[in-house]
Amino acid sequence: MKLHYLLTFLCGIAIFTSCDSRTDAEKIVDDAIAAHGGDAYTNSKIEFDFRNIHYTILKTPDRFEYIREFSDSTGNVMDVLNNNGFVRTVNGAKIDTLSEEWIGKYSRSVNSVAYFAFLPYGLNDPSVFKESLGETEINGEKYDLIKVTFAEEGGGEDFDDEFLYWIGIEDSIVDFMAYSYHTDGGGVRMREVSAVNVVGGIRFQNYLNLKPEDETVHVEMMQELYESGDLELLSEINLENIKVQPINN
Repeated sequence: MKLHYLLTFLCGIAIFTSCDSRTDAEKIVDDAIAAHGGDAYTNSKIEFDFRNIHYTILKTPDRFEYIREFSDSTGNVMDVLNNNGFVRTVNGAKIDTLSEEWIGKYSRSVNSVAYFAFLPYGLNDPSVFKESLGETEINGEKYDLIKVTFAEEGGGEDFDDEFLYWIGIEDSIVDFMAYSYHTDGGGVRMREVSAVNVVGGIRFQNYLNLKPEDETVHVEMMQELYESGDLELLSEINLENIKVQPINN
């Protein structure tokens, strides 16, 4: 009888181990997503204002739609980026004369705002590769440092960008991020959380956007530059008038 119980216990351990095949980086990111909003991300339509532009963001595991609305000299502009592509309308009329170059620029601009607003939820997209760089410490707080790269297929036009995320060991909260990019001349940035708003069960974070004097440095140098005071404030990333509306999938 004791042997039977022992075998059952060992089999249970084997099944549990085989079921949880996630890497350390994947587990850390999963915990961060749960800490920032979890299921609320996939059950909500989110609206906010960023730099006098209104955004409406919807993202589920199988579909997405990002909308931005603003007024300029041409009238009331609406950009819509979703699974079907990009469409711009002005005063309700679709613009069919956009070149591929401008479609790409507008799409990247809309996608960038949506990506950062939804973090860390997007880090589980199929095109994302995650790697743990171990533990580190900033301002006396301990963090898991996660590196993120993207597959060329499904990773968008910016697939060769690299991101770093400092995720709190104690609370699984993303307090810092850094990234390198290659569009529009390229460069590196580091962001530090400056304020937090929790709306509809989702944690929205504002950031100080920091840059080094030499923007050719590798992204993995950003923590050292931050700690030595060698990053300058470039801008502030503030989301305003946030609304979260539950949806039924």
